[in-house]
Amino acid sequence: MPKRNWLLSVLAIAGCWQLALPASGQALLPYTLNLEAEALETQGLALTQDAIQLVRFEQYDLALPRAKLATQLAPDTFEPWFVLGSLYVQQQQLDEGITVLRRAQRLAPREAGILFTLGSAYFQKADYQAALRELEAALRLDSNSLEGLFDLGNTYLMLGRFPEAIATYQKAMEQEPRFWPGVNNIGLVRYEQGDIEGAIADWEAALAIDPNAAEPMLAIAVARYRQGRQSEALKQGQAALALDQEYGSLDYLKKNLWGDRLLADAARFFSNPQMQAITTISPNP
Repeated sequence: MPKRNWLLSVLAIAGCWQLALPASGQALLPYTLNLEAEALETQGLALTQDAIQLVRFEQYDLALPRAKLATQLAPDTFEPWFVLGSLYVQQQQLDEGITVLRRAQRLAPREAGILFTLGSAYFQKADYQAALRELEAALRLDSNSLEGLFDLGNTYLMLGRFPEAIATYQKAMEQEPRFWPGVNNIGLVRYEQGDIEGAIADWEAALAIDPNAAEPMLAIAVARYRQGRQSEALKQGQAALALDQEYGSLDYLKKNLWGDRLLADAARFFSNPQMQAITTISPNP
């Protein structure tokens, strides 16, 4: 379970940013250029709120044109740029997203959500050093962000900085003890360190939080298969894929930050005829 939820940082601004629309009587005031500019900015911010509401319902195609127009109507406020940049990142238009988010950052340099989203964009580009820079800066502004800590732990994991990854996941767990992805990813780190029993213990702890979490269930199956406990492993692996068939893909597991050791063992596990019968993947990692 690698990923942050980029949506949280976008929606967070809805809770701290209140848009004050003008009273209807203002329309009767004499026309001035300044009033026109204020009216345009108000329209832009209202469109931004519309885009945020559409994001809540995952209507991204409808949210994007509203966010674009909002940046034209309110170019000197950070919120439209933040929402537009986040939408680009969500649609995997990462370079466009980074460019737009930089514009938002210039307008609001101490807005942690912008930095968290930049960190996510760089992470998805596999530019882990840049992701690290942005996430560390964001956490200096908001040190208790669960999603930010999880992102940072994932970044340390991809950089091979395993002790720091574990410490950061543990800090995330302090924020929310039932955040099973954090303890799950600690297991991913331990497995790459060669601590198979420690990894299994972490994945069992993740399952204790969410018994229907397919990822730790499958990871335990792979580890047990490596240990020679084939019957138990196959039964648990089949149960995991019954919960979520996507985990039967090595590419998907790699995107979920499974390391080289665990992927190699997963490939051997999936090459078993009983697992081949329920997966359609190549046995090579």
